[in-house]
Amino acid sequence: MHLRKPLVPTVVTALILNLIVVTAPASVGAAGFTRQISSSGTTVMRSSTEGTSGAFEDPEFRGDPDEGEDDADATVNRVQSTPVAPSVTLPESAGKAKSNPELKLDFEGLNHRGQRLANNGNQFSLEPPDQGLCVGNGFVLETVNDVLRVYNTAGTAVTGVVDQNTFYGYPPALIRANGGPPFGPFVTDPECLFDVASQRWFHTVLTLDVNPANGAFLGTNHLDIAVSQTANPTGAWTIWHLPVQNDGTQGTPNHGCSQGPCIGDYPHIGIDTYGFYITTNEYSFFGPEFKSANIYAMSKAALVAGSSTITVTQFDTVGLDDGNPGFTLRPSMTPGTAFELGAGGTEYFMSSNAAEEANGTGTSTDLLVWALSNTSSLATATPALSLSHTTLTAGSYSVPPKANQKAGDFPLGQCINDTTIATPFGPGCWQFFFVAEPAHDEVISTPDSGDSRIMQVTFANGKLWGALDTGLAVGGATKAGIEWFIVKPTISGAGVTASLIKSGYLGVAGNNVTYPAIGVTNSGRGAMVFTLVGADNYPSAAFAPIDAQAGVGAITVIEAGAGPADGFTSYKAFVGNPPRTRWGDYSAAATDGNSIWLATEYIRSTCDLNTFVTGGFNCGLTRTSLGNWSTRIAKVTP
Repeated sequence: MHLRKPLVPTVVTALILNLIVVTAPASVGAAGFTRQISSSGTTVMRSSTEGTSGAFEDPEFRGDPDEGEDDADATVNRVQSTPVAPSVTLPESAGKAKSNPELKLDFEGLNHRGQRLANNGNQFSLEPPDQGLCVGNGFVLETVNDVLRVYNTAGTAVTGVVDQNTFYGYPPALIRANGGPPFGPFVTDPECLFDVASQRWFHTVLTLDVNPANGAFLGTNHLDIAVSQTANPTGAWTIWHLPVQNDGTQGTPNHGCSQGPCIGDYPHIGIDTYGFYITTNEYSFFGPEFKSANIYAMSKAALVAGSSTITVTQFDTVGLDDGNPGFTLRPSMTPGTAFELGAGGTEYFMSSNAAEEANGTGTSTDLLVWALSNTSSLATATPALSLSHTTLTAGSYSVPPKANQKAGDFPLGQCINDTTIATPFGPGCWQFFFVAEPAHDEVISTPDSGDSRIMQVTFANGKLWGALDTGLAVGGATKAGIEWFIVKPTISGAGVTASLIKSGYLGVAGNNVTYPAIGVTNSGRGAMVFTLVGADNYPSAAFAPIDAQAGVGAITVIEAGAGPADGFTSYKAFVGNPPRTRWGDYSAAATDGNSIWLATEYIRSTCDLNTFVTGGFNCGLTRTSLGNWSTRIAKVTP
């Protein structure tokens, strides 16, 4: 337990924009596509014996280039945008937020070793973790690719590490004793929330169906939804499967994706008084084509009741952003029960449009606020919802560069480069992993910094709080930084209007801050969590205070990284050239009364090449041979 960490020993740079921009009402969208899905039974959390290896056991990767293997076109969480030169230069100054949250507790969360060895080791090596976190009723639930675990609020685990294939009633990801087959479905992109109003836990994943004989993707894919039957997450849950291939099969609309099915990538969830919402980025499953963001809305009451049949209304955002598709509409999460009741009940979303998927040029000043209204009608057989949006002018943001790391040992990469260490297969550490000799040209990795999409959105104190990754000119160098926004939305029968009441940037000279998530109390005091990494820092878990008066304050390190990111997606020999070091994809924040819980990825594992090889590729049981990511969970009180 750590009660207080030192401040970052670098210059924190911040720029706050006190913008008051009021928009006119936007047009109201047409009705969505409505269908029904059926319950698929119940589940409970079942942890099983942990595997024992952690060394390379072929196969280690699911055939998906975005999760590590340069093998297929069905990419998940793909990024099409390339970094551009930032148009914002930060002054060397630091703000002091009024909320001034105090770090009360932090502890080690799930990590790569735990996820890879879960379910008797019948798991793949996966990057990134994709951080999910939800808190309530005395419990903390953490979920990552591809496991989940429950803790009490003192940080003590009350369940083992539970693999998500088992949780959702699927066969294991693979059976290692058979060398692979049979293969289970590929589960990814987890997220969760605790709804104070209903005292229920909600958990979702995207699941890709595979051929059990060889693991090949079939094209069908679905959003799996689990809702607890009580306020205790260790008890029973009810499950539904929502098909999202949108090719006209299994009750889906036909969106005309090239080469057949679409894929409902990057799902994220939100909730209001009446409804539960999931948004996706829709791509062609077997091609690079981006279609649009989609919204799936369903009755919260029906889910909480465990109804055998659920009505789902789907909205497609093709052409709605001034002729361009919507991209990454992040639904809002609300602490407590202060939901938006206007216009028959409303759920808010936010999005940006610099990324290529949104037909952007890599930079933009647009901040889009969306509203799905009359959500009280979700309780009826024929919901009458309306979707509207408006566009605010914010400070410029751009697709950020990759993040540099502090110099240090990166034993997996150094092993690939080595030609002298004795092995059972001949000289060269690389022979533990490859039959054909690689080029021995690996360098320390540069973690991915995202593509300027909106991260987690919170609706609290009548305002929307969100942030995105952006390129910033900090201390004379281009780095990955954060732009944050505080927006006041207003809903009426004419649609949504909004005021951008405050926004600004956060950056650190010589370093990067990436993948922010903002948690806010009902009184408007907040904290923003992110990864801090750069010339002075190994990937570290950090946070900064935020409020609507002073903006964002100085950074506090929750837990300093112990070494560089050193996972398989960093190296050309595993994933092709250029490699893309998968990192984060998103962090998470959750509010529990007057406390804010934060979770993000960092690196706690470190060792040199000799220790890596002689110690069984696990650096003192802190990693596996192919990955060393960890997560850190923290509680702060403004």
